[in-house]
Amino acid sequence: MTNNCVSRILGVLGVLAALTFPATPGNTAEAQTALGGKLVVCGVCHGVDGAPKLEGVPVIWGLQENYILKQLRDFRRGDRAGDVMKKVAITLTEEELAPAAAYFAAKQWPEPAKYVSSASPPASMAICEACHQQKLVGGVAAPRLAGQKYDYLVESMRHFADGQRKNSPEMSSIMPGISVSDRAAMARYISGL
Repeated sequence: MTNNCVSRILGVLGVLAALTFPATPGNTAEAQTALGGKLVVCGVCHGVDGAPKLEGVPVIWGLQENYILKQLRDFRRGDRAGDVMKKVAITLTEEELAPAAAYFAAKQWPEPAKYVSSASPPASMAICEACHQQKLVGGVAAPRLAGQKYDYLVESMRHFADGQRKNSPEMSSIMPGISVSDRAAMARYISGL
């Protein structure tokens, strides 16, 4: 029921934003295109400055373009669950997906609200660097995690661990073997980077 309410609100906000966005002074020319009008709705959840204010919503500004593109396609196909994101992703044409991913990848990673991180990483962090790179800044194989929101990290790891999220076979095989408390410690450390 909550998802339906949120979906309706976001739908209305999206339509209003898309209709009013081009008339707003100070917007860049690229954001005033039809695609830019569609992308303005992303700021409702992901933050107009790239720093999400809602719980469970990740930072997407500055993520790797290939990762954003994959997630948009996964939401469209239903390979990744998320009612709101599915509705947003299906409003984009196949031709708009890559430019949308490039748009957010080109943005500067925001300064997120940081959690107090332990001085040394939990022992289980070593496995993360294999794909997410040293200091978890991301790369071709996997997205940036450093500075990502704690609540999003915890939720994502839980979804991979319990099989709700299956769009990364690597994460689906790793997370069930990590305890809830270790995942929380990892998320706290990562969010503080």
